[in-house]
Amino acid sequence: MNKQMNSSFKKTNLTVLASLFFATSVANAQMIKKDFEVADQQYKIMLETQHDLTSFPRSTDENGKVKGVGVFDWTGGFFPGVMWYIYEYTKNPAWLASATKWTTALEKGKDLNQHHDIGFVMYCSYGNAVRLEKDPKKREEYNNILIHSAKTALTRFDPKVGLIKSWNTKASWDGKTTWQYPVIIDNMMNLEMLCYVSKITGDPIYKNVAISHALKTMENHFRKDFSTYHVVDYDPKTGKVLHQQTNQGYSDDSTWSRGQGWAIYAYTMMYRETGDKRFLATAKKAADFYLKHPNLPKDKIPYWDFNVGQKGYQADWKTEGRINLKAIPRDASAGALVASGLLELSNYVGKKQKQFYFKNAETMLKSLSSEKYLAKVGTNAGFILKESVGSFPHNFEVGTPLVYADYYFLEALLRYQKAVN
Repeated sequence: MNKQMNSSFKKTNLTVLASLFFATSVANAQMIKKDFEVADQQYKIMLETQHDLTSFPRSTDENGKVKGVGVFDWTGGFFPGVMWYIYEYTKNPAWLASATKWTTALEKGKDLNQHHDIGFVMYCSYGNAVRLEKDPKKREEYNNILIHSAKTALTRFDPKVGLIKSWNTKASWDGKTTWQYPVIIDNMMNLEMLCYVSKITGDPIYKNVAISHALKTMENHFRKDFSTYHVVDYDPKTGKVLHQQTNQGYSDDSTWSRGQGWAIYAYTMMYRETGDKRFLATAKKAADFYLKHPNLPKDKIPYWDFNVGQKGYQADWKTEGRINLKAIPRDASAGALVASGLLELSNYVGKKQKQFYFKNAETMLKSLSSEKYLAKVGTNAGFILKESVGSFPHNFEVGTPLVYADYYFLEALLRYQKAVN
């Protein structure tokens, strides 16, 4: 009798678990479907007003209208990148046509050498194009443009320093310091294009530069707790560290949330590309700092900086009238970026850590899919997400949509879809 009861109990439990799993799967699919429907409709609305192929939507202006930027702005590649992701999900040939048109419009970006962001511009656009395009001739054209872009990127690399220079000579907020060879944590995101070009050319130089940059960044951009500095300035003659400061965070010693996100995402990517466990360890420690930080809100969408106004953190920029400790802006772009990075990171770790990273990424996506962050169709100038922060110290793009928030949100949804399926 006991055996029969145990058997019946086990069958009942399995049935309940199966039902819960099915219900969860359906809910996940519905969320993803809803979000891509919003993306599809919003970017169709945006395309109705955006006809200048030299102006790539980045955010909104003071009147709530789309603000575009030129081909040499660091964000240019995200707009066609979003369209590639919508095409990947919908398989609608109209999105293929639009993504192709706006990607082609970026070709001049292959010569972007004024700053380090050529990887953002060209790989988020042409990288997705070569991945999703089926025409061999077009793929070859795209690859040639990426090879040219990688060669341009290497012009900012100095072997004495071992890093790609982010910006040219630039003054810091304190008014006393001039950065000679500034390298920002964001720069890590440009390395994926270099690794890809080494694959398709068989020339290791690009990947070797990427590895050199990643290793040197590991040495000097991370504090003992694996939070990150935004800017590290080097002596161009000796390669020695001169300054560790910030340009977009609250203070030199604080943790700018999107900067921490760049680190999580990029070191995960570098582990994928190299198999070097040092990169995986760095990605995990950076992620653990982020996720276990006491100032991370319950919905997992961070404030623009983890340490705004806290004791021991002093801003060099003018905060008078700007800092309201009861209403510190969230940054949806950081939330979307970290969600995407965590979903990939969860593939490379043990079961317990996998669940930890995956569940946190899932929470972030559910939060971003809520009314608080997801725009209603017909609003937000056509952008998908609300409530991002470009640069609070510059009083620039605060509480606005940002095209790169949309990009990493859709990328995260696609990664999530593959995982749950």
